[in-house]
Amino acid sequence: MDLQSIAPHIPRLRRYARALAGDQHAADDLVQDTLERAINKHHLWRPGSDLRAWLFAIMHNVFVNQLRARQAHPETPLDEEDLPTVPSVQGARLEIRDLESALARLPSEQREIVLLVGLEQFSYAEAAKSLDIPIGTVMSRLFRGRERLRTLITGVPAAPALKVVK
Repeated sequence: MDLQSIAPHIPRLRRYARALAGDQHAADDLVQDTLERAINKHHLWRPGSDLRAWLFAIMHNVFVNQLRARQAHPETPLDEEDLPTVPSVQGARLEIRDLESALARLPSEQREIVLLVGLEQFSYAEAAKSLDIPIGTVMSRLFRGRERLRTLITGVPAAPALKVVK
């Protein structure tokens, strides 16, 4: 493994980090931390294994570590009223904002799976390997995550799948 073999994966890492972190600067930091760890731990990568899955697994671990650190040392958020607002006239931007907002409201376990499978087009097996969880867990988290996203975006709760039997 060398820098040239990692370089093609950087755009996908950035996209996944942006979706995970929800903030451009935090995403850039996450990618940088991921690449730094990958370079420092290059001796742990097994030649012949999936480099993309290994990099995403590193990113997942770095992200979880950062979440834990933030919980241990919480930051004081700015008030929404203090932030400048720019009206958007494009419907697509509004839809993206709504999607980002809904993704941010998903539990992190579901958000990670939805992003890996939906955005990064990982197979269930690749996602399971990257996150070190069983494939069945990937499928159930993906189902619950998609249902929750649908509810958050449309405002219509999912219809119950069970019938009332008398």
